Amino acid sequence: MNPLLEVRDLSLSYHTPSGETAALSHISFDLMPGEFLAVVGPSGCGKSTLLNVICGLLPPEEGSVTMNGTPVTRGDSRIGYMLQKDHLLEWRTIYKNILLGLEIRREITEDKLADIDSMLRTYGLDKFRNARPSQLSGGMRQRAALIRTLALKPELLLLDEPFSALDYQTRLNVSDDIGTILQKERKPAILVTHDISEAISMADRVVILTKRPASVADIISIKLDIEDRTPLSSRNAPNFKSYFNLIWKELNSYA
Repeated sequence: MNPLLEVRDLSLSYHTPSGETAALSHISFDLMPGEFLAVVGPSGCGKSTLLNVICGLLPPEEGSVTMNGTPVTRGDSRIGYMLQKDHLLEWRTIYKNILLGLEIRREITEDKLADIDSMLRTYGLDKFRNARPSQLSGGMRQRAALIRTLALKPELLLLDEPFSALDYQTRLNVSDDIGTILQKERKPAILVTHDISEAISMADRVVILTKRPASVADIISIKLDIEDRTPLSSRNAPNFKSYFNLIWKELNSYA
């Protein structure tokens, strides 16, 4: 099976009047079809910068990013990007917020509207379609943001710490919801997170980055001893703690 995404020898520096700051250094990895990849690393190491390069928002100084053998370009419609904040517009209803991307692309069709209706029902937001964002909990807002992204039918989903603004209990529930949704939709994804437990519970593999300029320290395959794995049930796996300690030890070496 060929990789969906190939990241090869990525390097990037930020240039300012005061000098040059190296952010990424020769990063390489693959993402297979249907795979969920998590990226962890020390604070400020360049995790979000990496996602910005992968989706084409920032051009690399060296290296390449390709999907199915084709270079990724700025605004690439094959990639959906879910940010830390949901960025729902208060003057639009939840339903109108979900339609926003399709409106901008002029891609509203009966089939896509039917898909949105199905996702609203499946993920518990149908009765809130006419509500305003301020009337919803943080977790429900993130589900709406996910449906908005999935409505565009991206081949790859990038998640930049989408649960970081939520309280711990809500964070656990929403990460479980979204992880289960992505499994059901068979949607490949890359999650950036500073939460080791979150990375282990959601991902098939975890990419560990060094301190800035970030390079790949290790890539760990997650194989948990549990049936019918979900993000929440994964935390009860007997070998979950072993993975946590392994990743913690690697990250702690950069403290």
